[in-house]
Amino acid sequence: MNRQTKDKFVRWFLGVCAGVGCSLLVLVLAAVLWRGHSALSIEFLFSKPGEFGEGGIFYQVLGTLLLMAGAGILSFPIALGAALFQTEILRPGKVSELFQLLMYSLNAVPTVLFGLIGFMVFGVWLNTGVSWVTGVLILAVMILPTIQTAMRQSIEAIPEHYQEAARALGLSTWQRIMAVVFPQSAYGLVTGVLLGLARATGETAAIMFTATVFSGILIPESFNDPVLTLQTHILTLAQEAVDPNTLANAWGAGFALICIVFFLIGLSLILRSRYVVEADS
Repeated sequence: MNRQTKDKFVRWFLGVCAGVGCSLLVLVLAAVLWRGHSALSIEFLFSKPGEFGEGGIFYQVLGTLLLMAGAGILSFPIALGAALFQTEILRPGKVSELFQLLMYSLNAVPTVLFGLIGFMVFGVWLNTGVSWVTGVLILAVMILPTIQTAMRQSIEAIPEHYQEAARALGLSTWQRIMAVVFPQSAYGLVTGVLLGLARATGETAAIMFTATVFSGILIPESFNDPVLTLQTHILTLAQEAVDPNTLANAWGAGFALICIVFFLIGLSLILRSRYVVEADS
């Protein structure tokens, strides 16, 4: 086999791999849309839930967004501080590598363990119980390594001559962060938050027995109240529903959840591409 033949084979193989990956995504979206299209409507999205899966998913969407927003607000400053500490304070070496290994290890912890340990720490010791606050705290810890890693990569992508110029001017670490790091990595930092929120949106095991209920409440009225979420709604209907219309509602809720995730990922890609263009200019 000559070099040109090998090159064609590699190109063909890589194209097939890319096609399979894209096809699987399209198949998943098509299946969810096909099974849930009968439930999708403006009324379904903006009406309150009824008896066991009937009605709309408005309050489930609100509950999901509440957990996402709370987790993002709590995790953002910690992840940003950790990323700045690793890139601006720590010198490249074993300590920095160990720090990043700990972040990767935290990201690899099974979500069900996050739920168990998080409920023990937050729900029992802090006496928050099964509540949306417990869910926010657990999700904030879960998405911390995702956001920190994305932020670190964004900061490390800043051209080195910018940092060298700031040091030559005698700027302190804080001045360098404010004058160089934040302006040059702003889009990348926001991208990290969006990716973390996208991960939080898809989590079910960690919050289904620590923060959510299937029914009995619409909007939490205190810090100790649970919340409705799309994840718990879908899981409960998928396990227990037998009526075709109720199952269609579960698929419709699944499609709404996928749309939220895709919106966050798409927005993060747009911001990342804009950041790359500005960094290259």
